[in-house]
Amino acid sequence: MLTALGYYIQLTKPTIMLLVLFTGATALVMEGSFLHEPGKFLLVLLGLYLTGGSANALNQYFERDIDAKMERTARRRPLPLHYLGPKQALIFAISIGLIGVLLFGYFFNWLTAVMSLATLLFYALFYTLFLKPHTWHNIVIGGAAGAMAPVGAWAAATGQTAVAPWLLFLIIFLWTPPHFWALALYCKEDYIKARLPMLPVVKGDDATFRQILIYTYALILVSLALFAVGAGWLYLVIALLLGGYLLRKAMVARRLKTVPSMRGLFGFSIVYLFGLFLALIADILFFRAI
Repeated sequence: MLTALGYYIQLTKPTIMLLVLFTGATALVMEGSFLHEPGKFLLVLLGLYLTGGSANALNQYFERDIDAKMERTARRRPLPLHYLGPKQALIFAISIGLIGVLLFGYFFNWLTAVMSLATLLFYALFYTLFLKPHTWHNIVIGGAAGAMAPVGAWAAATGQTAVAPWLLFLIIFLWTPPHFWALALYCKEDYIKARLPMLPVVKGDDATFRQILIYTYALILVSLALFAVGAGWLYLVIALLLGGYLLRKAMVARRLKTVPSMRGLFGFSIVYLFGLFLALIADILFFRAI
């Protein structure tokens, strides 16, 4: 049984935030300024967790009735389980969001603070309240919020942006639709019950698989573009291997159209992104110095 603190942490969607922190840390490693300043490195990650966690908590606050209708969320999230009240969740979400934005502004720069606030509001309000209930493009457009961690981390370190963090952004942005559409395919009944216009519900499975393949091809191409802005041969080889296997998983799922194949695609998509960014970190830290 979780403690009250555990329920508040659940509001931040910690498994999703692990990915956000990892992609932000990758940008910090690639940029390099804070590699010898671990305090600032960790402070950036704390700011990312607070602002991203705030967006996720607000998302759960606004979607508490929808979450109660969906089997995937009804038994896992603290609001439909009544472990926390809506007012508690709202106060918590706003508080950690403000702390995160002010942290970026005070310790780093106001460019990062403004970007973080804009990302938070985009996800918590525009995506949650408008995009998700009204269009199957919700994941495509809304994915921009989840992809901003590398750009925000880079801006915190330098006070500006560059091509490299925007390529990292684009990788996450293109990865998000295939990742979530694979989930939506085998959780389609949940989205039907909640009356959410996810792509498999609106356009059907075949159209969803076509879109997954289109985005997967684009993702692989953009991942290779990092080689032009500092990634080395180790990264390039691993990006090709991971991309090839992700494409294979997508093709198998399209051919079989079974729940195990869809779950397999969803699961490997997570391995793919972590593996890709881990390869970039290893390439920079270990092989560039040789």
